Amino acid sequence: MTTTDAARAPETDADQQVSTTAGGRGEWWRSAVIYQVYPRSFADGDGDGMGDLPGITARLPHLAELGVDALWLSPFYTSPQLDAGYDVADYRDVDPRFGVLADADALIARAHELGLRVVVDLVPNHTSWEHAWFRAALAAGPGSPERARYLFRDGRGEHGELPPTSWRSVFGGPAWTRTTEPDGTPGQWYLHLFDSSQPDLDWSNPEVVREFQDVLRFWLDRGVDGFRVDVAHGLVKADGLPEWDAETEMITGTLAGQHGESRTPPPMWDQEGVHEVYRAWRAVLDEYEGDRMLVAEAWVDPVERLARYVRPDEMHQAFNFGYLVSPLDAAALKAQVEETSRAMAAVGAPPTWVLSNHDVVRHTTRFGLSTAGGNPDGLAAGDDQPDPAVGLQRARAATLLMLALPGSAYVYQGEELGLPDGVVPDDARQDPTWERTGHEVNGRDGCRVPVPWEGDAPSFGFGPTAASWLPQPAVYGELALDRQRDVPGSTYEMYRAALRLRRELALGSSPGLDWTDLDGAAEVEGGVLAFRSSGALVVANLGGEPVRLPDGAEVLLVSGELGHDGEARLLPPTTTAWLRGPAATA
Repeated sequence: MTTTDAARAPETDADQQVSTTAGGRGEWWRSAVIYQVYPRSFADGDGDGMGDLPGITARLPHLAELGVDALWLSPFYTSPQLDAGYDVADYRDVDPRFGVLADADALIARAHELGLRVVVDLVPNHTSWEHAWFRAALAAGPGSPERARYLFRDGRGEHGELPPTSWRSVFGGPAWTRTTEPDGTPGQWYLHLFDSSQPDLDWSNPEVVREFQDVLRFWLDRGVDGFRVDVAHGLVKADGLPEWDAETEMITGTLAGQHGESRTPPPMWDQEGVHEVYRAWRAVLDEYEGDRMLVAEAWVDPVERLARYVRPDEMHQAFNFGYLVSPLDAAALKAQVEETSRAMAAVGAPPTWVLSNHDVVRHTTRFGLSTAGGNPDGLAAGDDQPDPAVGLQRARAATLLMLALPGSAYVYQGEELGLPDGVVPDDARQDPTWERTGHEVNGRDGCRVPVPWEGDAPSFGFGPTAASWLPQPAVYGELALDRQRDVPGSTYEMYRAALRLRRELALGSSPGLDWTDLDGAAEVEGGVLAFRSSGALVVANLGGEPVRLPDGAEVLLVSGELGHDGEARLLPPTTTAWLRGPAATA
């Protein structure tokens, strides 16, 4: 057996007191499994085709039964919904589409009754153009305190007809939109790194800083256990907004953060000033009992720069997008695990692991493509389609590998059912990237199709009627929860078993892992990952030939069916197994 020191984090006092249960002791987030709920698409309580907070509350027992430790709610705040709620008009209220503020209180209370923690989304890089601040800024005019909350600038050219810089929106097109003054004449330009309906705030303004600290306290006082911070690497821009003419991609698998060989952060991403913001936020959270947490959505590369967001006085976690976009390849995944573990251990933070979320093609779908990794654009009907059986087999193997790793893991709603992306017709697409790119980028609607709960019900049980804000594919009926619950070998039951064993074996709170070579594994070209963690042996066969499992080891869980060669048990290609028992020989 060989031990990889880089993958073994130093044991600390914090590791000794980890508990993944909501009622347990501190630092629950170090090993928690956190389930992302996308409110539009989880459960519709009133039948209007849009998910809502009462619908979510009614389905919370599913999360407790599944065995997760917490849920993360994507935005449910007052919003015109031009970017599915990430364009916030009021950070202290609930959008009528989702309910009222009392519904949020009821959801938090019910989750806590079930032993679940609640993490809510916070969107601090930009507001909606319907936010009271932005409306006031347009009315007040250039040079006003109201405009100083945002990034308004005069245009270039003889008459200010050109944008202030060449910066581009992540959603396509320019990152600047020109205003029209009350008298009808062209005015200043405002910055929006995303849609034009999402003007960027100026985080050098103390009023902006105070406002978001107050927003944190508003929701902490209502009992939330943490915040997922949207575009955490984007709040602060370089002084003077220097010229930049490169793409600003975030969700295509090309991590934003560097320009060419220099690895110099672009002027809109990963600036030093963001760390001052998060140190202040950490101080706010530390005022509250109950071990509240912050997790960064920061598309930052390399991982050593990402680790700076989770230093002891800043955030608690950061999403590991490098792992998400890795190909399903043993060498690539091992390197990502080692690099992440090493970087996070250096700052005393836990690694996080994730395979799907609301911004990327579901891993069941992308693993069914010939590339088997990365993050392709959402699929259109005319695109090459994935092999669903291959995709599910690979996704199940990848899931068992991920859930065995030390640290915290994130699960996106519906992945426990093996849901693929829905292929959304062009005339039903709602992601703003579709229009802003002139229909060149399909966007993220496919991973946001509403969840199926009952195979024979209208909208597959998403709501009490057939209404669904995005169309559901027929295969969702076959994958609905009631078709999988208590069915041996179903994807849902595999997830339940994995989460139960992860807790029982303390895999998430393990201080590290030991890589090991199985007998004969070295002969399988680049295909096998095997490691020991908390007394379990995890073997992921990502190669093309079966692998013999150690004799005498107890098979606890397997993502597919084992083969046999006489008395020997064989792990088929693209299959992961959790075992307990005799040590494998080197």
